[in-house]
This record gives sequence, C-alpha cells and structure tokens, in this order.
Amino acid sequence: MARKSNAAKAAEAAAKAAEEAKAAESEPKAESIKAEEKKEAKAASTTKKEPAKKTAAKTTASKTTAKTTTAKKAEKECTLHIQFGGKSYGQEDLMKIAKDVWKYDLKQKVGDLVSIELYVKPEESKVYYVMNGEFTGDFAI
Repeated sequence: MARKSNAAKAAEAAAKAAEEAKAAESEPKAESIKAEEKKEAKAASTTKKEPAKKTAAKTTASKTTAKTTTAKKAEKECTLHIQFGGKSYGQEDLMKIAKDVWKYDLKQKVGDLVSIELYVKPEESKVYYVMNGEFTGDFAI
C-alpha cells in the first residue's frame, strides 16, 4: 500500500511539474487558471489509482518525446569538412554539387530527389554518388 501512495505522489508531482512548464510557456488568462484549479480539486477528490495511471502515462509520453527531440537535435549538429591537397570542401558544398548533377547532368526534377549517398575518394579527387538508390556516378572535386 505504501508503494502505491509513493508512486501516486511521484506521478502527481510529475504532473504538476508538466503543468507548470506549460504555464511558463504561455501565460494563461485568469479564467483558465480557475478552471485548472477546479480540475485539480476534482482529481484530488477521486480515487488515487485513476490519477496515478493517467499521469504516469502522460509522463512516459513526455519522456519519449524529449528523447526523440534530443536525438534529432544531435543529428542536425553534425558537420563534415574534407581537406586534402590544398583544397577544402564542406558537407554543404558536396551536397550542392550533387544536387546540381541531379538537376543539370541527369536532367531530373529537384523534387524527385529523395536520398543522396556520397563517397569521397580524395586520392582520386572524386566523389562517387548513389541518388535515390538507382542513379550512380561520380564527379570531380
């Protein structure tokens, strides 16, 4: 029985923290604050099992969203620079060249380009590509 009450307290604390975070993001009107207080009073008067289950589900969902967002941010921060023989190329430079090859050399529509895989071979001064899994070739850098 003590475990359930501790779990319920932890779930309620997590729910309150989530509500405070929402409130901090946007300032609610006085009417909405009163409505929230009434909802909290009703939730407190109901049995302890129901709010604990609901808040536990909410906190699990928010933790999953936070992890996914963090992973996406980490992917966006990746930067690639290749330097060889007095030349320097960034990831954006190589992607721009590859997109130009797609548009002008392969005469394809820009909107049709779904995926690009680039393989840089500095000893040959070439970049090999696979676009949309079927178009292959190379270009000089």
